[in-house]
Amino acid sequence: MVVGRALISRQNGMLKMRIHADKVCTYILMGLISTAGFAQKVKVGYDKSVDFKKFTTYSWAQPETLPANPTLYQTVVGSVDHQLQSKGLKRTENDADLILTPAGGMDYGFAGAASTPMGPTYGGPAYNATMWSGAGPSSAATLVTEGTLVLTFVDRINNKTVWSGSVKQKLDVYNKPKSLELADKAVIKLLKQFPSKK
Repeated sequence: MVVGRALISRQNGMLKMRIHADKVCTYILMGLISTAGFAQKVKVGYDKSVDFKKFTTYSWAQPETLPANPTLYQTVVGSVDHQLQSKGLKRTENDADLILTPAGGMDYGFAGAASTPMGPTYGGPAYNATMWSGAGPSSAATLVTEGTLVLTFVDRINNKTVWSGSVKQKLDVYNKPKSLELADKAVIKLLKQFPSKK
C-alpha cells in the first residue's frame, strides 16, 4: 500500500513536471514567434521525366487579381528574375519555353503575450491588409504575418506543369524593409531547388 502511494505520488510529480515543461516550451515557442521566427518552409514538386536543360526562356503569367501589396510583389518578381537569370534563363514576353504563374497571400494572426498560456490565435488583420502600416494590436499581443508564395512553371508547348514550389515566410508587418529582405531570402531558398536535379 505504501509502495502504491509512493508510485502514485511519483507519477503525479512526473505529471506536474511534464505540464511545467509543456508550459515552458509554449512560452519559448511564443517568444520565437513574436521575435525571430522567420525561417522559411519550402515544398517542391516536379515532373521527373522532364529534361530542364531544354528550357532557356520564361515569361510571367499575369496574376488573376491585382497584388494587395505592390511593393512586396515587385520585390518578389525582381528576386525571382534575378535567381532565374543567374541559372541561365532569359525573361521574354512572347513564345517563352516556360510560363511562370505566381500565386500567394498573407495570413494574419496574433501571438499572445508571454503571460497567456495559449499559443497563437489566428483571425483577420486588425487593419487594412493592403497597407504595410497602420494601427496594429495593443502591446499585449504581437501581430504575426506569414506570407506564402507559390511559383508554378508550365511547359508552354506541352501545356503541362513541370515544376511547382511554395515557400512560407513569417514577415514583420511593422518593419517594411525587414519584410522585403525576408521575402527576398525566401525566394532565394525556394529557387535553390529549381531546376530540380534528377
